[in-house]
Amino acid sequence: MTTLENVTFDEISIGQSASYTKPVTEKDILLFAAVSGDVNPVHLDAEFAASTMFGERIAHGMFTGALVSAALALELPGPGCIYLGQNLSFRAPVLIGDTITVNLEVTAKRDDRKYVTLKCVAVNQHGKKVATGEANVIAPTEKLVITAPQLPEVTVG
Repeated sequence: MTTLENVTFDEISIGQSASYTKPVTEKDILLFAAVSGDVNPVHLDAEFAASTMFGERIAHGMFTGALVSAALALELPGPGCIYLGQNLSFRAPVLIGDTITVNLEVTAKRDDRKYVTLKCVAVNQHGKKVATGEANVIAPTEKLVITAPQLPEVTVG
């Protein structure tokens, strides 16, 4: 079994970093469209997408935002953090088959509210930046080491 361990506010230091990596699959794009309701054909229709500036289907921008959320929830600070917000700029398209790595770096801490600000940079398998931004969280104050829940099996039909 895989475990998840958080980093508490007191353990976090400026400059501390972590990363999270995920391959982007066809199923991811279909599930994100189903959950979000975003059926823009650039994500779902190969013929339509071929006529766009991208030349092929691309992942939803907020799918990349969701990967930032996963990095925060699973890596730094990890379980128990409260995601307050983020700004995110999309720099390049994310394609089906890409592997995206979200790199996080702590840039600021606010002791009175246990707020932590993290620089977020998402890159593809070629090292090309696909998104950059900043996230704000409330870091946990209690240490947690928990068994990671299994992802649910979902079918797309």
